[in-house]
Amino acid sequence: MAKKKDSEKHEDGQKGGKHNKDDADANELENFVDDITDEELLGDVLQKRPKVSDGVDTVIIVDGVPQVNPERFDKLKVVITKIFAQFGKILNDYYPKTENGHTKGYIFIEYEKHESALEAVTQANNYKLDKQHTFLINLFSDYKKYNEIPEKWEPPTIQPFPERPNLQYFLSEPDAFDQYYVYNINNHIEVWLNSNPQPTKLVEREKWTESLIMWSPLGTYLATLHKQGVVLWGGPNFTNVLKLSHRNVQFVDFSPCEQYLVAYAPLDNGEQKLTIFDIRTGAEKRSFISDAPMAGNILRWSKDDKYFARIGHNTLSVYETPSFGLLDKKSITVNGIRDFSWSPRDNVLAYWVAEDKDVPARVVLLEIPSRKEIRANNLFNVADCKIHWQKAGDYLCVKVDRYAKIKREKGDVKYSGMYFNFEIFHMREKNIPVDSVEIKEPIHAFAWEPIGSKFAIIHGEPSNNSVSFYNVKSGQAPVLLKKLDKHFCSHLFWSPAGQYIVIAEIRDSGALEFVDTADFTTMCSTEHYKATDIEWDPTGRFVATGVSAWKTKGDTGYWIWSFQGRILNRFNTNTYCHMQWRPRPPTLLSAKQQKDTKKSLKKYTSQFETKDKMRMTKASKEVIDKRRKLMKEFEEYRSKRLEDWNKQKAERMAIRSHIDTDELDSDDKNVQVEKVEFLVKEEVTVVD
Repeated sequence: MAKKKDSEKHEDGQKGGKHNKDDADANELENFVDDITDEELLGDVLQKRPKVSDGVDTVIIVDGVPQVNPERFDKLKVVITKIFAQFGKILNDYYPKTENGHTKGYIFIEYEKHESALEAVTQANNYKLDKQHTFLINLFSDYKKYNEIPEKWEPPTIQPFPERPNLQYFLSEPDAFDQYYVYNINNHIEVWLNSNPQPTKLVEREKWTESLIMWSPLGTYLATLHKQGVVLWGGPNFTNVLKLSHRNVQFVDFSPCEQYLVAYAPLDNGEQKLTIFDIRTGAEKRSFISDAPMAGNILRWSKDDKYFARIGHNTLSVYETPSFGLLDKKSITVNGIRDFSWSPRDNVLAYWVAEDKDVPARVVLLEIPSRKEIRANNLFNVADCKIHWQKAGDYLCVKVDRYAKIKREKGDVKYSGMYFNFEIFHMREKNIPVDSVEIKEPIHAFAWEPIGSKFAIIHGEPSNNSVSFYNVKSGQAPVLLKKLDKHFCSHLFWSPAGQYIVIAEIRDSGALEFVDTADFTTMCSTEHYKATDIEWDPTGRFVATGVSAWKTKGDTGYWIWSFQGRILNRFNTNTYCHMQWRPRPPTLLSAKQQKDTKKSLKKYTSQFETKDKMRMTKASKEVIDKRRKLMKEFEEYRSKRLEDWNKQKAERMAIRSHIDTDELDSDDKNVQVEKVEFLVKEEVTVVD
C-alpha cells in the first residue's frame, strides 16, 4: 500500500479537525441552557410594550348625565369637562346620541393615565350635578366583570375578624397617670408614663419615625412619618393599626374627631399635594394641589368633622363630608380675604378681609351651612388681624394692628404710629355685641383662659414688659383685673383646667413664674435656663419644660414641674429634641357632675394622700434595698482584695529589703511631720 504524502496528511488533519469542531459546537447547542431573562436583556424595550389593559383601563363610563337637545349640548360638554379635567388630562370623550341628536344620559371619557381614571371613579362617583342628576361612574374594564355576574349567587367566604388593640386603654389607668413621648436625636423615640415618684418607660424604639411624630387630637393614635407614607400606632404595645400610602409626606393633620387625616407632600414643581384619608377604612377620600407654602394647616376643620375649608384667591371654599364636595357646589367669593378660623363649639366661621383703598377692613362671622352672615364689623386703618377663639366658643377676640400713617414706596408698605385693639365678640348674646380694648404699647402675646372667661396680654417694651389680665362677662365690657409690671417675659401658658398660668421667657433666660389667677399670687418664681419649649399635661397637674438640641447645644433635656412650680424630675440628656403629652378626649361628665365632684374632693383627699404615702414608702424601700445590695457587694469585693493583699505580704517585704511598709510608723527615720494651721471661721461680736 502506498504511503500518503505529508501534505495530504496535513490536509486530512485539517478536515478532521473541522469536522470535530462542528460536532463539538453541535453538542454544545444541544446542551445549551439560556438563563438570561427577557426582562434583563430587553428591560427598557419591554417596559414600553403594549398591555392588554392599555386603552381600556384609562376609559370610564359616566351614567346619570342629563339628556339634552343639540342646542344645550355645548354647555353640557363644558360643564362635564370642567368636572372631570381636574383628575387628569382627557384624551377623548364620546357622547352617545339618539337619532334626533339628544344625548342618551351616559358618556365615555378617556384619560391619559390609568391613575387619573381611578381617581375620577373614586372622587366623582355619586357626585350630585343637580337635584335630579347624580353621576354613577365605573371603569370600562369593569364592564366585563359586571356582565359576567353568575345567575346563582354564592355567599362570600367569611374572613376572620382581625382583632384590634384597645385604643382607649390609656384612659383606664388606675391612678390617671398621663403618657408622653420623648423624641431624641437619630429618631430614637421613648414613651413614658408620668407615674409617681418616678416616670416609667413604656416603649423604646430606634428609628420609629423618619421625620415627624405626633399624637392625634384625642390621644387615640401615635402617627409616624416615613418616605412611603404615614403609619398610625395604638394599643398597649403600640402596634401598627393603619398604614396610609403617601410618598414623601412631610406633615400630617387630624380632623378634631379623628375621623380623617390630611397628609401634605411637596411636588417637584414647588407645589404640594394634600390628600385626605378616612382613618376608619384607610380609603383616600379626596386630594388637592396647592401652591401655598407648607407653613400651616391649609385645610381647617369644623369642630364636628362635618365641614372643612380652605382659602383660595379671593375665595373661601367650604367642603362637606362624607361626600367631600363643595358646599352648595360653589365657593364663596370674598375679595381680599386674609385668614379664617372655625369656632371650637359651633359651625361658625370667622374671617377677616383687608382694607382696599376707601373700603374698610371687615371681620365677618359666617354660619355654615346656611352661609348667613350673623355679624360683621368694619375696621379702619388696619395693618393686620389675628383671630383668637375662646376654647368654649363663648367669646371671640380679634387682635387688630392699627396704624396712624401709611407710606408706600416701590411696592413696599410701611406703617407708623402703631397701636392695637382687641375686639371682643360676645357670641352668646343677642346680635353679638362687640367690645374693644385699646393698648398703645407693642403686643408680645395673647392667650384665653381655656376654662373661664379671662384673657392675658403681654405688652410693653421688651426690657420692661407688663402682663395684664382681663375678665369678660355677659353684658359688660372687659374689666382689667390685674396688671403685673416689670416682668421679663415673652410667652403665656394657661393650664388646661384654667386658673393657673405660667408666665415665661423662652428666648434667652428661661425665667418661669407660676401664678394663681384666683388672687394673682405668685406661687413660684424660678427658671429653666435657655428653655425652648413649655407644655402643660392635659389635666393641668404638671408642666414640662425642655431645652431642645434642635435649637441649642448645651444643657439639653426636660424637667417636669407641679402646677405650683415645684420641680419633680429632671432628665438631662444630650440627645433630647422634643416631648409631647398624650391628649385626652373631653370628659363625659356634665357641668353639674363636674361641679359636684369638685365639691366632694375633700372626701377623697385622705385616700389620695394614703396612696401617695404608700407609693413613696414603696419607692423608699426599693431605694434602701438597692443601697443594701450595693453595700453588700462592695464589702464582699473588699474582703477578697484584703485577703489577696495579706497573701502578698511576703512578696512585698522581699522587694522592699525586708522592711514592713504596711504600717506608717514602721519607718520613722524617713518620715517628716509638719503641722499646718488654717483659718476655718471668724466670728465678730459687737457689744454695745
